Amino acid sequence: MTKHGRSSTPEAVHVEHFTRVLGLHHVTASGIGVIIGAGIYILIGPATERAGAMVWMSMIVSAVVCAFTALSYMELTSMFPRAGSEHEFARQVFPEWIAFTTGWAMAVALVVAASAVSLGFARYLSEFVDISERTGAVLLLLAVWLIALTGMQHARWLIIALSAIQVSGLLLVVALGADSIGDVNLFEGNGASGVLNGAAIIFFAYIGFDEVITLSEETHNPTFTIPRALFLALGISTLIYIAVAIVAVSVLGVDGLINAEQPLTAVMEIAIGGVAVDVVGGIALATTANTTLLASVAASRMLYSMANTGHLHPRFAVVHKRRAPRFALGVVMAGAIFLAVLGGIETLAEASNALIYVMFIVVNVVLIILRRRRPYDSRPFRIKGDIGWFPVLPAVGIVATAAMATQLDLQPLLIAVALLASGVVLHYAGKKVVW
Repeated sequence: MTKHGRSSTPEAVHVEHFTRVLGLHHVTASGIGVIIGAGIYILIGPATERAGAMVWMSMIVSAVVCAFTALSYMELTSMFPRAGSEHEFARQVFPEWIAFTTGWAMAVALVVAASAVSLGFARYLSEFVDISERTGAVLLLLAVWLIALTGMQHARWLIIALSAIQVSGLLLVVALGADSIGDVNLFEGNGASGVLNGAAIIFFAYIGFDEVITLSEETHNPTFTIPRALFLALGISTLIYIAVAIVAVSVLGVDGLINAEQPLTAVMEIAIGGVAVDVVGGIALATTANTTLLASVAASRMLYSMANTGHLHPRFAVVHKRRAPRFALGVVMAGAIFLAVLGGIETLAEASNALIYVMFIVVNVVLIILRRRRPYDSRPFRIKGDIGWFPVLPAVGIVATAAMATQLDLQPLLIAVALLASGVVLHYAGKKVVW
């Protein structure tokens, strides 16, 4: 450990770095693409069951909770614009084993997310093509692997296109149902407790905004671009979510929204008839494909960063033609395909969400410690609202995230603990055997 608390692990030498090809609009599109996933299509019904017609307020509450931690990500990213994000932050103040476990947990969460979303893609694909769920998921993962190998210089345009389809699909829902706004009292519901319970569910529709940070080393002027892209992605996604919630409640009513198997499809059906199923299915394919691509890329960049700081074998840090870490991508895809073939990984996916909560708490704790230990370090972006040296908003972020975590079931929490423990074991085993 250094006098600042940073791990003294030597930097691993690698031959090539990434080419910086991403601008503000590319990174913002990536953020929107990973936030606006299948969650809004699935979770708006259960959230409405808890919050009633005030589900749109649950969207706001969830966004505010995310914003507290997003601000911490912005400040830390402006200080350390590296691909490893949470791992890079943790190693600034914690011992090696904690930094390694943090990176490991985030990488696992991203691999599980990629696998789970690929299965969701396959379910929508089966509506158009006679194909099994596992086969469809594996085919998508192989396609994503080939795209990711070309690097972000080529993939960035596909990400923008798919993100545009995602946003356009939800805006279409809003446009088709806008005439019904006012038909339902949007302030009737289950009170503050209902809004908070609804926020705990819909919170999962926001998870992923932090993944834009893994693109730091491929972004022009990352200390400026990444924090702003993160803010824009979260803000735009929140406005879209609020509009969708208001329209869905207005068109279907509270009971109709709760009972609808595919709520947004039901909204479209009222406006354009049976063709809505195909329209929503097509949008869902673009959504899940984009999320799978972005989660896979983020996981490979996390492994790259861990190797680049000596916490994984140097082979993970090799960047082929300044475009992509091929070995890291291969490991990520092998893991995602393995889980997709197993199928039925819903519980594991919930555990990955629990790991995300842990990461949020770690990030806020790191920021508070750095404010105390290294107050004079350059911070191009700095959170306001301190009491003395103490930053208030990160502390609020810790409390808010912990409160949301209490809504998780016990089994996913236990799996998350087991995955964290496996990271500790892997760290010490790796030091003795491999790296």
